[in-house]
Amino acid sequence: MKRILTAILVIALSLPVLAQAPAVPELKGKSVELTIWTHEDPARTALEKRLIAEFSAANPGVKVNYVTYPSSKIKDIVVAGFSANQGPDIFNLEIFDEYQFIVNGRVAPVDLKAAGYKSARDLQGKYLPGMLDPVTEGGKVYGLPLELTNWCIYLNKKIFRDAGLDPDKDWPKTWEDVVAVSEKIVKRDGQIITRRGFDFRYGYYLTSVLPMVEQLGGELISKDGKKAILGDAAWIKVLTYFRDFGPNGKNLGSPTYTDARRIFDNDKNEIAMSLSGLYQEARMRGANPAFFNSSDWMVIPFPQWKDAVKKVPNNYYGHYYMVNAQKPKLSQQASWALVSYMLSHGAEYLEKVAIVQPTKALMESATFKNMPYSDVFAKDMAAGHIVYYGASSSKIEALLKEAFTSVMLSGVEPAKALEKLRKDVTAALADE
Repeated sequence: MKRILTAILVIALSLPVLAQAPAVPELKGKSVELTIWTHEDPARTALEKRLIAEFSAANPGVKVNYVTYPSSKIKDIVVAGFSANQGPDIFNLEIFDEYQFIVNGRVAPVDLKAAGYKSARDLQGKYLPGMLDPVTEGGKVYGLPLELTNWCIYLNKKIFRDAGLDPDKDWPKTWEDVVAVSEKIVKRDGQIITRRGFDFRYGYYLTSVLPMVEQLGGELISKDGKKAILGDAAWIKVLTYFRDFGPNGKNLGSPTYTDARRIFDNDKNEIAMSLSGLYQEARMRGANPAFFNSSDWMVIPFPQWKDAVKKVPNNYYGHYYMVNAQKPKLSQQASWALVSYMLSHGAEYLEKVAIVQPTKALMESATFKNMPYSDVFAKDMAAGHIVYYGASSSKIEALLKEAFTSVMLSGVEPAKALEKLRKDVTAALADE
């Protein structure tokens, strides 16, 4: 009998233990089926599926369909779903793609009671100042942040040393330094680059290129929202920089090459510096633990121009979980209760997925402070601002890409690209 009891105890101890999730009174004795659409991230998927299982165990009537899509496709899928009035109960996108759902009345405000908050002030008090501003309209909050992310530069020390550089002294502080260092690091086979010093994250112009313009005093939209593309000298300088950086200039990088972020973790002498967020650490740890656990990489701040008129780090962007306003009230309550429960595990999201929820508790925790180079990200974020978001932000992003690509790859003069960009962005704003 003792052996049997011992065996049972061993089996019981080996089973996963579900945390105590809240039993939502409104859901007692009722059946609700929820669907979540989110972008692919294997580590986050594993965590969230576990949290969903815990929530469902405490609320047996709740069934959750968790569906992931590639980051490159999810925006179009969500837009198509809502256009057909077949959107999910819960979804998340980057804020400049997501804001339109608030403007168009397609998402429900946070149900404070279901989400476990005593009041709107209680909700606001849990987050760092300003972090809920992008999802606040008319005094109501329409989303809870899955993550707010800024980018700094990951640097491979071995490649620096191989190029005769001291990574601790020669890391680039300015955009002029980025070019000078890249020229020493780059290797080519004919005109084909085989090793890059640095390359941009093409396609993310609102996030990482607009700050370069803002450093020089340029603006995307005037403060009154009536004018577009202000500060010609700043815009021309950044457009010219991209022309000179690309294949028709110094040939240091191009959007035609594999994303720098996707190959940095490989540590195969392909890229010395790459823009990415704190979440990259979890990906590096999973893809190449030997490199992650070595002292051969570091993180440095977002560069500034030598003649910058103000410090502007990489713009931070947010993914907010939102709830479909077309769903029945009970589904909305269940959705906000589930979202709130998942997001109450901020330390686990950071440890296992390396994404940062901008809560006061997490940012002040040892968990955050013990992440390698988290101080670099925190200092840049404190000096930065949220990415531009508006009803036409997705369209404006595409127009920026067109302008910079035309200069970099097609030989369009920066001044001509700028005039076309101003005309197109002005038209986009007029259509709002």
